[in-house]
Amino acid sequence: MDFAAGEDHHPQPIEQILSFSILLSDQIRRAVDDSKSYKLECLEVGKLVDHLSKMLRSFVRLTNATPSFDDRPVRRVFTEVTRNLTRALTLVRKCRRRSIFLHVISIVSATEFRKLFLLLDASIGDMKWLLSIFDGGTDSAAGVVLSLPPIATNDPIIAWVWSYISSLYLSPLNVKIEVANELCLLANDNDRNKKMIAEEGGIPPLLKLLREDSSPEAQIAAATTLFNLADNQDRARLITTDLGVPIIVQSLQKSQIRVQIAVAKLIGRMAENDEVSQEAFARENVIRPIVTLLSFDTGENQYEKQSIHSIYRINKVGLLSSTPSSATLWSINRKERENESSELKLELKTSCSRALWMLARGNLANCKILTDTKGLLVLAQLVETETGELQTNCLMNVMEITAAAESNPDLRRAAFRTNSPAAKAIVDQLLKLIHESETAGILIPAVRLIGSLARTFPARETRVISPLIKQLSHPNPDVVAESAIALGKFASPDNFLCTEHSKTIIEFDGVIPLMRLLRGNDRTQHNALVLLCYLAMHAGNSEALVQARVLTALEGAADKSSVGLHSQLRPLVAEAIQQLNMYHAGVIPSQKVSSYTP
Repeated sequence: MDFAAGEDHHPQPIEQILSFSILLSDQIRRAVDDSKSYKLECLEVGKLVDHLSKMLRSFVRLTNATPSFDDRPVRRVFTEVTRNLTRALTLVRKCRRRSIFLHVISIVSATEFRKLFLLLDASIGDMKWLLSIFDGGTDSAAGVVLSLPPIATNDPIIAWVWSYISSLYLSPLNVKIEVANELCLLANDNDRNKKMIAEEGGIPPLLKLLREDSSPEAQIAAATTLFNLADNQDRARLITTDLGVPIIVQSLQKSQIRVQIAVAKLIGRMAENDEVSQEAFARENVIRPIVTLLSFDTGENQYEKQSIHSIYRINKVGLLSSTPSSATLWSINRKERENESSELKLELKTSCSRALWMLARGNLANCKILTDTKGLLVLAQLVETETGELQTNCLMNVMEITAAAESNPDLRRAAFRTNSPAAKAIVDQLLKLIHESETAGILIPAVRLIGSLARTFPARETRVISPLIKQLSHPNPDVVAESAIALGKFASPDNFLCTEHSKTIIEFDGVIPLMRLLRGNDRTQHNALVLLCYLAMHAGNSEALVQARVLTALEGAADKSSVGLHSQLRPLVAEAIQQLNMYHAGVIPSQKVSSYTP
């Protein structure tokens, strides 16, 4: 066992460790009776060991009466006690007979006895501390027992952690709540404390406390502490490994709104930091209840005909009738949530929207589940009606779905069909944001989302291109770059309708702002140049390209060193120049047929 690190890859049964220490104390008692030299020292050893033996036996009786407890401090203390008792037995046995080397041995033995007395005193101090934890654990008035055992002299924090974790097992509920809050504060101090709490077994009792549905305070304390611990992959994974995901999902479904807020935050953090946890939550069907919570108390829309709200209400009924757990959640807690303050409702939706975002981020399977729950309609309505963090989180959710759909034809066809109410609702809200918002934090994801959906728009859907062209003149260079990238996805040869979209971009006066961008920073320059190449390749006979002197601009760009730095840009510029030269010479080049995947 690596005592310093507190690790034991093949731990002995706790009963064996306890019984072996008692056996050693009995052997020392007999060895003291047989001693011939250093009688006084051996008798003193016997007294100390007798005291220690009584404490050992008392502790065994306590553990036998305790159904569950944290065995890590017990193992650490008893390992040290066993080590000291073994040392005592070895030393006392040397005193059974006199020897011709008595003088030499006496020098060594006197020193050894003095060291041994100190070690046995330390073991007695450790046992007093251990007994105080078990004795005080059942006393609600005593609270948390905080003292410093000799074994933790060099690291007092570990003694606190042991005391807190033991109290989570042994104390009444009111003390457990206090302990969980103290652990939360301790975890907030630094990463070392978080690591120590996790490694010393703090996660299982916190998960057990999270199941205390009779006490919302206990659940909130447990969820908040777990949230603080789950800020890296290892600890988030440990919560999942300790079978925490089913407990967390159950707490989300059956608890009060304040608990649901804390649990939703925990889900979001675990999914953010660990892919295994992200997938484990999906297997526990957590996405459906989160969408249900997001859709709670949603206001009416102003659409005249088939509004998002009306579509959403139909889908909500289907959602609840098809999932008993979600239906139970909705019916049991609906009245309680209706009576809560608007601030709490907003906080619940915000935490749920972030959890949903983290579950969808980079995960195709979860994006499919989200679209299957009709979550797109809910997200579209929240994008329309909300502001601030909630609106941003919903936008980021949609961005994850559209990014997945961009690279996955099956998801694209299923979620973003031309006649899909969800797709129409999303596009309507995105265009509204692009038209009305001046905030880069909103514009950038909205523009990026339209670009991800470029392959889903028919040629007649020209209304999505004009707002993007307008953003090419935005004062924020990041918005400009994203707009050029999005338009590039419409005009790219990978898009089956690239020719039609290219003509639309030119028709809506997109060439002039692109020419201005060639004088911008490297990023805007690059993306503007790519888009101009696409326009030249697919609509090279346009008079607008001639008037804007696009050919001259491309020829000038081809000579720049920056073009040479991009391996894919140089042949693209060369092809665009070739296409324009052929048009100017009166030769109509043959159009390349792109592979079409709607």
